[in-house]
Amino acid sequence: MISQRSLLVAIFCAAWIMPGLIGHDPWKPDEAFTFGVVYEILRGGSWIVPTLAGEPFLGEPPLYHLTAAASALVFSSILPLHDAARLATGFWMAITFAFTAITGREFYGKRYGAVSALLLLGCFGLVMRSHQLISDVALLAGFAIAYYGFALALRRGAPGGFWIGTGIGAAFLANGVLGPAILVLIALLLPVVSSHWRNRGYAMALAVAGVAAAPWLAIWPLLLYQHSGTLLEAWFWQANVGRYFGTAGRGPESVTAHYLRILPWYAWPVWPLALWVLWRERLGGLYKPAIVLPLAGFAVTLAVLSGTADARELYALPLLLPLSLLAVPAPETLRRGAAQAWYWFSAMVFTFFLLVFWFYWSGLELGVPARLHEHLHRMRPGYDPGFRSLPFALGLAYTLAWFGVLLSFKRSSVRPVVVWAAGMTAAWALLAILFVGWADNAKSYRSMIVSMQQALPKKYDCISSKDLGEPQRALLHYFAGIITYRDEVPDRRRRCELLLVQGRPHQELAPSDPWRKIWEGARPGDKDERYRLYQRR
Repeated sequence: MISQRSLLVAIFCAAWIMPGLIGHDPWKPDEAFTFGVVYEILRGGSWIVPTLAGEPFLGEPPLYHLTAAASALVFSSILPLHDAARLATGFWMAITFAFTAITGREFYGKRYGAVSALLLLGCFGLVMRSHQLISDVALLAGFAIAYYGFALALRRGAPGGFWIGTGIGAAFLANGVLGPAILVLIALLLPVVSSHWRNRGYAMALAVAGVAAAPWLAIWPLLLYQHSGTLLEAWFWQANVGRYFGTAGRGPESVTAHYLRILPWYAWPVWPLALWVLWRERLGGLYKPAIVLPLAGFAVTLAVLSGTADARELYALPLLLPLSLLAVPAPETLRRGAAQAWYWFSAMVFTFFLLVFWFYWSGLELGVPARLHEHLHRMRPGYDPGFRSLPFALGLAYTLAWFGVLLSFKRSSVRPVVVWAAGMTAAWALLAILFVGWADNAKSYRSMIVSMQQALPKKYDCISSKDLGEPQRALLHYFAGIITYRDEVPDRRRRCELLLVQGRPHQELAPSDPWRKIWEGARPGDKDERYRLYQRR
């Protein structure tokens, strides 16, 4: 039977997961091209060779895309297709929290599972990305599964090995080679640095892990190879090796110590708690399995990520898991003054921000105060304000729940953790519920594409494109059913009657005759992108 504590934590995690999953169009860059692949699958396209707007798109293996497509099929009768697909993110995040909780329980005891999940939930870096339609949430779930396997292998070798292999396989099918490579390095490092994993039981666990991971690692590559060996080779060298070493031409250039620079805010508040645990255990406790595993996992993950040429804060998500597991004992060992300071800091800061959010909501939707109303609508022109009962009721419910936690939770060692997690949940929920429409007005390409459609001739043969990004191609296909033929790809080049060019507002690189411009537009308030449509004379 599920204990009352487990049920409360599950409700807590659900309250954190659900806001932000619905209510907005796919946003660029990651959501747009991920949904573009899902949309092609839903239209009958191949999951073996994922495509985007009519072209092969082998960025990631298809695990997340298949679960998002399944979610879209199940829930599209009550939700827009993209919102229904995004619910798959909630599924993967639920798996992440569940396996983080049972890993903490495996190391520290039954009542520590809740602390493990709540510490992860409270990380700043997790909140935005873990509500997006992106494959990295499935990668994070694979890491969480594998960490549980490493912990369980100390007590039960074969079941632990099964979960290690499953986690490695899920990480591979979610995001490619890098995630499994990190987990394999962790698996090999553990017996080197700790005698707890240096035994026959762990050797059996690794053997079972290899068997468990084999189907995940083999089935899709074999099917892709049967379809086209050239595509498999291109995927491996460009989307994996080339991306890591910077030869694929994708992603921002890495800066020195990028991940160390972002961790102070990205992994707050678990990193100071993890340091406190290490400080307390410095005189002899560092050999404990509960310290060795997260420490080794964090060190390997940070080292591998720091070596990549493609650096983004999104890729730092797996760093949050070992830090959260390392921080689990901290709440019970914090000095009373530090625990009280954390509690009161959480109570005051989140209460302040909730009141600020309601103040801004009043200005946005009710027009009070008027100057704030004007300022917000200058930032997002075209947004239609007005009182909406459902967002108001949901936002009010989260606000009341926050004050309920503050007033009802008695003093205990875990009170600062619970209050911080509750504050993060309430603050995120208000942002996602009250302001998602305002943000979507500027981030969505829907209105721009509708405007372009109105300028299209009644009859035309096809549309070529120049410098058009992958997110824009995906959303053109979704919103308007338009597939463009890119000039940059020789095999896709066509002599079309129309040409769509992506550029900057004050820099028009107009094609020479025989073209004439018939439309120009951008997203509301966008000062970086400009789209121009030309017709052949």
